[in-house]
Formats: sequence, C-alpha cells, structure tokens
Amino acid sequence: MSRSPHRVALAPGYVLHHRPWRDTSRILEVLTRDYGRLTLFARGVRGPAAKLSPVLQPFQLLLLSWSGRGEAPLLTAAERAEGGAALPAACLLPAFYLNELLLRLTTRHDPLPELFDHYHEALARLRAGAALEPCLRIFEKRLLDVLGYGVDLVSEAHGAAPLAPDRYYDFRAGHGLVPAREAGGALRGSSLLALAAEELSDARALTDARRLLQAALDGCLEGRPLASRAVAKSMKRRVAP
Repeated sequence: MSRSPHRVALAPGYVLHHRPWRDTSRILEVLTRDYGRLTLFARGVRGPAAKLSPVLQPFQLLLLSWSGRGEAPLLTAAERAEGGAALPAACLLPAFYLNELLLRLTTRHDPLPELFDHYHEALARLRAGAALEPCLRIFEKRLLDVLGYGVDLVSEAHGAAPLAPDRYYDFRAGHGLVPAREAGGALRGSSLLALAAEELSDARALTDARRLLQAALDGCLEGRPLASRAVAKSMKRRVAP
C-alpha cells in the first residue's frame, strides 16, 4: 500500500454500504484497516459495462485506491484481495447486521485496525460454517471493547468483587454488573464468565450473552433502531407457527 497526502493505493477494506449516485455511479461507505471508515465516490460502476460492479460487493476483502481532498474522495481502483466462497445465504442478514453496527457506532476517519481484524475474522468464521450465534456475540463483545464501551465480565461494578459462576447478576448501563436480588430474569455468573472467555457453548450462556450485549449496544445506539434487527424480527414472525 502506498500513500500521499491526497492519494492512497491498495488499502485493505470492505464495502459496508452503497447507494446510487447520478446515472452510473455509487457512493460507498467503506471500512479500511489503516484509514478507518470513510465515504468514497465511485464513478461509472453501475450498468452492464461497469467492470467494477462485481468487485464492489460487501463481505469481500478488497484493495481500494482513491484520490482527492475533503470528506469523500474519488475511488480510482478496486480489486479483490483474496479469493474464496461467498457467505452462506443464512449468514447474509447477520452479516448486514454487523455492517450496520459498524456504520452506526464508528466515526469516519478514525483508524481502528483491531476492529477491522475482528470484522475480518467474523466474516471468515461465518464463511467457514462456524455457529452463527457465538460468532455474532463475540463480535459484539469485541466491538464494545474496542470502542471503549466494554462491560467488565469478571468483576462486579466498580471492581467490588469477582463474579461467581453460581450467582446471578443484573446489568446496569453506565455502571456494570451488580448482584441480583433474585435469579428470575437475571444473568448467570457462569454465562458472563463464558462470554469473557469467548467460549459460548451452551444455550443459557448464549441467551444471557445476547441479552447483556443487546442492552449494552442499545445504550450506545441511544434509542436509534437497527433496520437489520427489524428485518430479522419480521422474518421470524413469518415463519412462526
């Protein structure tokens, strides 16, 4: 990869979202390893004669080149960085959910190489057939950690005491985990410790991890709904008996 004040070549990146621009072009939202999330204008990439149309697809690691000043430089080239199978159909909506989290919770032009690597790993695991729920929960946990909103999963709020596997806890946004007065509806200590170790192998641990991480993410989203969650709920209602 080469760079100059106004020109970048062969930067690893992913397309998170795109929308039409004028007749044959697109506006791309991309996540790059070295430059963070940014907007790129891509000219002439729509239509049957557009050579880059099959390249600029989500969930494929790309090498992106661009030039120009300002908030939205011009894409000058793109190529696939690696071959490999497409994501399984069942993983497409969950992967779009990951993209939506990145779009909502990251800041433009803020390089987060560790987060880029976590995203790359999550897609690789989904492509390889890894269990969906643990993969999503681990990415959510790592996303919160990198952004500075991670939950202490080994100690009670303010480091009061280590979590005990056989006790139950409530999560309070902005504070952390506190001992629950009763077990009903609370999070089991063993589930929280399993999430801390990223070893989610049983149904209770997955359920508790989903509840905790959704609450933590909702606090970061400040009440803004996620389109991918709404679509997933709608699909579940359609297939419910």
